[in-house]
Amino acid sequence: MKFLTTRQWYPEIEITSLFVKGIKIVLSLLIATILLALFGGVVKTAIDLSLLFSSSLDMALRKIILDALILLAVVEIFRTALAYFTEGRIKVTFIIDTILVVMLTEVMTLWFNEMEHGKLWAILILIGGLAIMRIMTIKFSPSCKEGR
Repeated sequence: MKFLTTRQWYPEIEITSLFVKGIKIVLSLLIATILLALFGGVVKTAIDLSLLFSSSLDMALRKIILDALILLAVVEIFRTALAYFTEGRIKVTFIIDTILVVMLTEVMTLWFNEMEHGKLWAILILIGGLAIMRIMTIKFSPSCKEGR
């Protein structure tokens, strides 16, 4: 007499493929949200162009520069999400690029607002460390080792 195992009673459900499909759905929603945020940021930056006529040129240009830098950070986040969607992994260089753009935006904000020098130096040291990490990720990338 032959006994049936539980595996024969139920159809095989590939849990990994189900997980991947779920991740792709959530990531698609994230990408759509990032695109919507990017569009909203462009509209806000265009509205801030009116500051050129209503306030000092210096203040208006500062606001537009900061808006543009924040939009670049959003673009880097979009690149990271898109890279995961297409390649199935997150590239460390994209994450470091995103953090570098955000930190540079913070430096510009502190610089424009004339904040304390200690905080500014701490962020600049962090940016230097991130730049070194960025160089190391490129130099010691697995894809570069294949070509050696």
